[in-house]
Amino acid sequence: MAREPGAALSWPRAVVATAVIAAVGVGLLVIVPNLIVTRLVGLGRDWRVTLATVWFFGMLVAFAWLLRRLQARRLI
Repeated sequence: MAREPGAALSWPRAVVATAVIAAVGVGLLVIVPNLIVTRLVGLGRDWRVTLATVWFFGMLVAFAWLLRRLQARRLI
């Protein structure tokens, strides 16, 4: 469904996009690092914290890049 340039995003689509983006963000930036720290028992605590920190910042950069690409293509 192509939109004309400069057309505003509809309210229902904006609400759905916000809910999806928030859910993906919470999943990638909160839930997965928490699971890494609490459930990955094969590593020591320092290694789990390091892995969770690297995951968090890597996903933060990737998520920001993805949001910027979606914005540039006028999908959000």
